[in-house]
Amino acid sequence: MTARDDFDPDDEELDPIDPAIGERLAALDDAEAEQRAASLRQGLSDYVLDEEDLDLLEAAAEGPEGITYLPALPVLAIVGRPNVGKSALVNRILGRREAVVEDVPGVTRDRVTYKAEWMGRRFTLVDTGGWEPDASGINASVAAQAEVAVDLADAVLFVVDVNVGATATDEHVVKMLRTSRKPVVLVANKSDDVVKDPQAAELWSLGLGEPWPVSALHGRGVADLLDHVMTVLPEVSAVAKEEVGGPRRVAIIGRPNVGKSSLLNKAAGEERVVVNELAGTTRDPVDENVELGGRVWTFVDTAGIRKRVHLQQGADFYASLRTSAALEKAEVAVVVLDVTEPISVQDLRIVDLVLESGRALVLAYNKWDLLDDERRRYLEREIEQDLAHVAWAPRVNISARTGRHLEKLVPALELALESWDTRIPTGKLNALVAELTAEHPHPVRGGKQPRILFATQAATRPPTFVLFTTGFLDPQYRRFIQRRLREIYGFEGTPIVVNMRVREKRKR
Repeated sequence: MTARDDFDPDDEELDPIDPAIGERLAALDDAEAEQRAASLRQGLSDYVLDEEDLDLLEAAAEGPEGITYLPALPVLAIVGRPNVGKSALVNRILGRREAVVEDVPGVTRDRVTYKAEWMGRRFTLVDTGGWEPDASGINASVAAQAEVAVDLADAVLFVVDVNVGATATDEHVVKMLRTSRKPVVLVANKSDDVVKDPQAAELWSLGLGEPWPVSALHGRGVADLLDHVMTVLPEVSAVAKEEVGGPRRVAIIGRPNVGKSSLLNKAAGEERVVVNELAGTTRDPVDENVELGGRVWTFVDTAGIRKRVHLQQGADFYASLRTSAALEKAEVAVVVLDVTEPISVQDLRIVDLVLESGRALVLAYNKWDLLDDERRRYLEREIEQDLAHVAWAPRVNISARTGRHLEKLVPALELALESWDTRIPTGKLNALVAELTAEHPHPVRGGKQPRILFATQAATRPPTFVLFTTGFLDPQYRRFIQRRLREIYGFEGTPIVVNMRVREKRKR
């Protein structure tokens, strides 16, 4: 079959996958499939590969049985006011320019994570941001964002501008840090020479221990700082660890007043969370171990995500940040939607948050007992139009108030988590890719046709696939592969990621 320039893998008219492909894959001998994959893997030796490629290929060669989950890397969070040099310090620690640095407060909009290494020890570095400094609420906003970062960290670097000294905003953060029970290292940044070191000493007054004078811009003092950080940072993360065998963590999320707390209360069989008709009653996530369907789950009830997070102050701003933190800690998210109201932009943004986080997803359509026939027709149309991109997510129609169909939540959660954990053997994956490229070759671009040399599943949670290719694959073609993966292997309830590694042939 030849490649068609007009081929659109997103076309609604694209035929479902040939059932014979699934039958051939099922009938394919595992040993034979792995032998073919080994041959393809060997062919990659003709291409320029980096160390990360080689590690990935080594893991693929070991097969599913050889996969080992490394201990979670310790997490070091960098917090502080806008414009004290947090991102510059991140770049200095990483040894490369990764974080955006501008002489303007609040350039970093989100918490961003990087993999870092010092003296042979690897760790995760979290650069914090997301503040809209304004006269009315900067103190509350900075403290709230810092608290979320600290919640998810093993140790904290608290950065202060030595030229400015401690401010009222710094004091807000310090109060929280003192009660966090996390190791805190005080960094006196912008101490460019020994003349400014006495100013750093004045920061002892904050009560966080010895200030470490550094210049993130010039690198002065950063090595000594990191040597000290290694003495307080644990070898294995206590907050990001894999909880093997423990209750699966479920984040119940949704906009305010859709029934999240009612759902948790009904599942727990008691009034565990305050429920009020006033939207946004819940301010903090409440973790609750609940027995449902014969097994224990850890439910996290979260404050509703409100619109325009960056303009919020105080409790609502804090609640939104806590929701994001709960999602990061969870394995599967139940997005609660109120069927009595049209699906909103806010609902869609919340679904997108789950997709961005890579968590498994279940859609819970709440207040189903209040639905009339007319609204039901409109709702089905809204689902078809607005939620088509998550049609793979299990759907449960429930009433949190009465408990109607709550028992259907458990099989939906189990299905989503099973998909989230699914690993496809390398041999079968490459056999499938061969079938797909024969079915629909990639279109020719610029006189060349990209080929897929080898495919492997790099990770689960969510399932993440890496394709070694001779050229860039169109986004539509990657979505075509995703669709076919779902049709063959299901993956109901989990996002799946398809990444590329374009590699050139070695020069002889």
